[in-house]
Amino acid sequence: MKILVTGGAGFIGSAVVRHIIKNTQDQVVNVDKLTYAGNLESLAEVSADARYSFEHADICDKSAMDRIFAAHKPDAVMHLAAESHVDRSITGPAAFIETNIVGTYTLLEAARNYWNALEGSQKDNFRFHHISTDEVYGDLPHPDEWESGEALPMFTEKTAYAPSSPYSASKASSDHLVRAWMRTYGLPTIVTNCSNNYGPYHFPEKLIPLVILNALEGKALPVYGKGDQIRDWLYVEDHARALYRVVTQGHIGETYNIGGHNEKQNLDVVQTICDLLDEMVPKATSYHELITYVSDRPGHDRRYAIDADKIQHELNWKPEETFKSGIRKTVEWYLNNQQWVDNVKSGAYQSWIEQNYGERK
Repeated sequence: MKILVTGGAGFIGSAVVRHIIKNTQDQVVNVDKLTYAGNLESLAEVSADARYSFEHADICDKSAMDRIFAAHKPDAVMHLAAESHVDRSITGPAAFIETNIVGTYTLLEAARNYWNALEGSQKDNFRFHHISTDEVYGDLPHPDEWESGEALPMFTEKTAYAPSSPYSASKASSDHLVRAWMRTYGLPTIVTNCSNNYGPYHFPEKLIPLVILNALEGKALPVYGKGDQIRDWLYVEDHARALYRVVTQGHIGETYNIGGHNEKQNLDVVQTICDLLDEMVPKATSYHELITYVSDRPGHDRRYAIDADKIQHELNWKPEETFKSGIRKTVEWYLNNQQWVDNVKSGAYQSWIEQNYGERK
């Protein structure tokens, strides 16, 4: 297959590209605008492979998308390009509306026009895989407010949408567009909704890399509110395996929830990282002393939890990493890849991108 991956220089997208190039015989066309979180250094180990190619383009640019489909003739699309940071969506929602909604619409139209011109098995086998988030479902009851004697509820593929932030609302909108393009135009689509990802090559503004890197620099480790928000943590390489399983074996028109089976309170995550750093890079005082509580985020969802039974039973996928094994691998990766971190934080990579691709946003 030749797979067009949008957002392939991002955190999850780069994991997908690495997985495909390293573990299959398929070709990848990486389409990325290279905004602040896109990093081609995350693809260094596969970028020289003849089966990999890169297109610097914005998914909102219709002519660029039409050109890329015509030039590369993909067999499938894996759409990961998105603005994804909740805090940024609160302070600047416009970019989220533009990329996540308008960009998805533009890509859908390019894919539809391309697909309509295909014939025979190539048309029959084409698929558009839209990668989304569990945040579109809103939040779930928290254990400290759950009075029922029954098990705490989880997100299933049939859970009603109730997004809380500009980010999750924009992703919910994109999910609806994808399903509408199948219902109205027949475009063969699949949607996946995943829980919180973590692992190597994660941009330093997100919780886990931020805590690791702040701790190593002796900076405060900010925790929203009481730190009792619960997330289901999914190791990014497990997610990449799941996404490839879906695009190659998933059923058209279906939705698959992808989770890590690892519900953890944010404070527990931060404390686990402190324990690992106390073990691996001990200092005179414990890293726990750097934990600082800050005002909670507006509209902060308290709990997410994915029921991933469907993808396990129908596509035989389940995560290989526990949170204990995955978080240790993640901390070790950041300790062993200081150059990648330095290039991101120092602006060296930013300067290289501007010289080669123009100003980033």
